[in-house]
Amino acid sequence: MIVLDPVLFRQLPVIRQIILNETWLEAERRGCCVNETDRVVRENVCRVVLLVGAQMRETAERELALSLINFPWPDLPEAA
Repeated sequence: MIVLDPVLFRQLPVIRQIILNETWLEAERRGCCVNETDRVVRENVCRVVLLVGAQMRETAERELALSLINFPWPDLPEAA
């Protein structure tokens, strides 16, 4: 059984933005189009994620905890 990590799902948009940024930066360095699967881009993405990964996880965990606290639970009728 695969257990899905809700914190990871909150981090995915940030990681996607890091990939886009690093792809754009590498294209600017080279002066030509670069694919996001390029070796240098992937190494740079890994470096950035390793540097900010703990902070990203803490932020995502905090947001998740706050969203669960503020979740509007519906009024359910009591069982007979």
